[in-house]
Amino acid sequence: MDMVLFLAVVAVVIVLFFDYTNGFHDAANIVATVIASRAMTPAQAVIVVGFFEFLGPLLGGTAVADTIGGFVDLSSLPPVKAMTVLLCGLIGAITWNLVTWWRGIPSSSSHALVGGLAGAVVVAVGSDHVVWGFHELFVRGHLTGVTKVLLALVLSPLIGFWVGYGLHRLAGVLLRGASPSVNRYIRWSQFLTAAGLAFSHGANDAQKSMGILTLVLLLGGFIYRFEVPFWVMLACSCAITLGILSGGWRIVRTLGFAIYKVRPLHALDSQLTSASVIFGASLLGAPVSTTHVVATSIMGIGASERPKAVRWAKAQDIVVTWLITIPGAALVAIGSYFAVHMLTLAAG
Repeated sequence: MDMVLFLAVVAVVIVLFFDYTNGFHDAANIVATVIASRAMTPAQAVIVVGFFEFLGPLLGGTAVADTIGGFVDLSSLPPVKAMTVLLCGLIGAITWNLVTWWRGIPSSSSHALVGGLAGAVVVAVGSDHVVWGFHELFVRGHLTGVTKVLLALVLSPLIGFWVGYGLHRLAGVLLRGASPSVNRYIRWSQFLTAAGLAFSHGANDAQKSMGILTLVLLLGGFIYRFEVPFWVMLACSCAITLGILSGGWRIVRTLGFAIYKVRPLHALDSQLTSASVIFGASLLGAPVSTTHVVATSIMGIGASERPKAVRWAKAQDIVVTWLITIPGAALVAIGSYFAVHMLTLAAG
């Protein structure tokens, strides 16, 4: 088998596996509040979320895929070299996802992907092959490359916090005189908001894998312009949905109970906030972290009601994890590249 074709097949398998790990890593982000508030059983939640997660990548457009596919520039490299670098970056991201899932830490798959790819590219071929986007931002006022990705990842948690804060305050005013029986309707409403959150997650997160997979096809010469094929959309949709169905239940406890005690109204407001922020980012082509947005929306909701009841120490642990994810995934990717390089020299 031709080496380019072999690496392309390996890359497809690894990208889809990353998509799968993204799904089971982020499953808890979507179902944690709906389960903690007892609006759905775990089985109901997985069915509803899985169905709408599958639709997200197919109907959510490709704006995020275009952004992810354009933040590294490997077009000048030989196809074998380019795909090897991409594979090492993906190994870094996948490894970080697995480690943080095992430890029950809600880290960002998006950060892991950025760190893994950037680390592998910088050590393999130099920083000039990463589209940093600083020049475009300060000279042309245009967001692109790593700058656009990082800005989206930094701003989205802040937006999630303050939208959650404001929405819960508004809901508290509107429901001030309501009887406890209103919780029944709030739980029913979560079937819609959980579906919306699942759809927005699929529309944003699966596109990251779609972008990388399309880049692999472009670098290998299998397509001649960056345009996501339908089979790539379908494959990524299936992979992330299977990941969701597998479930990252270790993280449910962190998001559903360890930050703030979630009740029906908190869950509804968190899902509505997260779905709005994530889907809005998808329309703008901004890759965001579902983990970040969901966690900070819960913090904002808790802060608007009883700030002292928010377990800020746990929130601090999560923030520390966010800060180390990019360099951590980058280091794993760099180690992977050096291991592959040494094996190549030994095979000689």
